[in-house]
Amino acid sequence: MIRSLSIKNYALIQALEMTPSPNLNIITGETGAGKSIMLGAVGLLLGNRADTKALFSDDEKCIIEGVFDIGGYQLQSLFDEADLDFDQECIIRREISPSGKSRAFVNDTPVTLDILKKLGVHLMDIHSQHETLHLGSNLYQLEILDIFSGHQNLLADYKKAYRTYKQAEKHFQELTQKASNSAQDADYKQFLFDELQSADLEADEQSQLEDELKLLEHAEEIKVNLGQLTQALDESEYSVINQLKESLPLLSAIKGFSENLESLHLRLDSALIEIEDVAREITMEQDRVELDPERLQLIKDRLDLLFRLQQKHQAADTSDLISLRDRLGQELAQVLNIDEEIAKAETQLSEAEKNARALAQKLSTSRKKHADSFANAIKSLIKKLGIENGEINITISPADLAPTGGDLVEFLFSANKGVAPREIKHVASGGEFSRLIFAIKYLLADKTAMPTIIFDEIDTGVSGEIALQMVNMMKQMAANHQVISISHLPQFAAGGDAHYFVYKDHSSDKSVSRIKKLHNDERVMAIAQMIGGEKPGESALQSARELLGTT
Repeated sequence: MIRSLSIKNYALIQALEMTPSPNLNIITGETGAGKSIMLGAVGLLLGNRADTKALFSDDEKCIIEGVFDIGGYQLQSLFDEADLDFDQECIIRREISPSGKSRAFVNDTPVTLDILKKLGVHLMDIHSQHETLHLGSNLYQLEILDIFSGHQNLLADYKKAYRTYKQAEKHFQELTQKASNSAQDADYKQFLFDELQSADLEADEQSQLEDELKLLEHAEEIKVNLGQLTQALDESEYSVINQLKESLPLLSAIKGFSENLESLHLRLDSALIEIEDVAREITMEQDRVELDPERLQLIKDRLDLLFRLQQKHQAADTSDLISLRDRLGQELAQVLNIDEEIAKAETQLSEAEKNARALAQKLSTSRKKHADSFANAIKSLIKKLGIENGEINITISPADLAPTGGDLVEFLFSANKGVAPREIKHVASGGEFSRLIFAIKYLLADKTAMPTIIFDEIDTGVSGEIALQMVNMMKQMAANHQVISISHLPQFAAGGDAHYFVYKDHSSDKSVSRIKKLHNDERVMAIAQMIGGEKPGESALQSARELLGTT
């Protein structure tokens, strides 16, 4: 319930504070004094969009703060999901800057409007003229029948099953579409894969082939040069090796005369060994180099194939081609396996749909079980509220599966004897609508854990004994819920545990809305004015006292 409400710089309200009673609160006041403006401010606490045009002063920040007692309403999990600190006392604040920036806080922690809305539905139920029109909606009618039926756990199970069903349906459709798309280009992908597969690619072959190509293309030149080297180093009469062999004994004979000569002898001996080794390898290399036109052409053809494939697929090298080949192979394998995936997805979809339909049927059975008792309870109440010949029927017919089940719920209403019930939106007047929605709210009050119920001019089109009956029903609701009712009827004003009066203060340059809690003689005068005008006579004052029970 609301412990306190503070509104600053909003619409006609410069500053307003109130501490409602935990039971029945009645708010009265002059037309246009700002009663409904308070509801707009409360709506901001529940996540409604902000508008800078609503600022009382354009150069100051608007701050709306509500302190709520949320103990006993099992909201811990909701706070945990939103990563908010939970406490028995919850402070919600909205701030609107002159620049238009809006911020929301729960217990001083910044939150999004979505979080406020999720929290707000557990804190307040606001009835307004808009909701009266909303009563004509089949979806809203279904929602209130579900609340009356008390099968919230079953509805939660169905919603979970429905989400699973829709997810399975989406997965099946995506696979089917994927299969259709894949079939269209599968032949082309198969052609590309076969081309790459038949190329028998190896990661390092291109560089190896390019090296071999260089040798084959210059084989004749290489062989001639190596032959001349062999001749110069080892095979001619005056070869390098022969020259060294003849020179080595000359140093050998004198190496003992100094260390330098010994060193030179060793170096010359080593040079001879190294040159002999080089000569042998040159001879071996000469033997390996062959003029092979066929091999040369094979390598050219192979490299041409690799270059062509690289250009075709915009690949940097053979490794990229291999990666592309493997990827195409995987995609083709998926195409081959997608029929199996589709079959599996279709089975999952069938099972999910079967489960959802089974729960939808249980929901439908429960709704039909409670529909007549709900209609009869409403009928009994609206007769007490002056619609003596009122009739209401609740029809339930099959519909496509939706987040709420597989039913179309319609409330059919007639306020007049001999007139067949028809859709509410076509037959109810404003006053009848108000009494009808009030009867429904009364019946649902004990079905939901709603801390605060707010009625905005629920008394439209009623008066006299009917108004007193509505007030008594409100008092019963207020035994378990905090009720706030904005009214223009004296019967309502007299029935509240607390009476707040909203008025315009014209003492400054700009008119402002103010509110004050009335006591004793103030209540008598306010109610008398509602009965007899601005200057009520003794009879109006006496009537006010009688309504208040103070005579």
